[in-house]
Amino acid sequence: MTDPIADMLTRLRNAAMARHTTVRMPHSSVKERLATILVDEGYVASAEVVDDGQRVWLDVTLRYLDSRPMFAGAKRVSRPGLRIYTRAREIPRVMGGIGTAILSTSQGVMTGQDAARLRLGGEVLCFVW
Repeated sequence: MTDPIADMLTRLRNAAMARHTTVRMPHSSVKERLATILVDEGYVASAEVVDDGQRVWLDVTLRYLDSRPMFAGAKRVSRPGLRIYTRAREIPRVMGGIGTAILSTSQGVMTGQDAARLRLGGEVLCFVW
């Protein structure tokens, strides 16, 4: 797999469209932090690391409101073939502030708002709405 973050976003998008309650994916620390941000922002209900003895998995429980998924969509911005970086004062707004930009900064993975507040730029990982 060349782009695990894109795979994670695709799994979440497909599960939301199919009205699944949980999604299981291979674990990594970046995906765990990304899932934590999605929980904090209210896009998913919970994220849990599961170790079955052979592999470590990340289980994400989706959140629905009136049978509509809160995780409506996501777009991978920076990818392995084309990295996209931004300065702190140029962090993009997603859908006029409705969505969330997620960045990888020198202080770790965080939302665009947190990065702007800390005056940190970094790699724009994805947009979520």
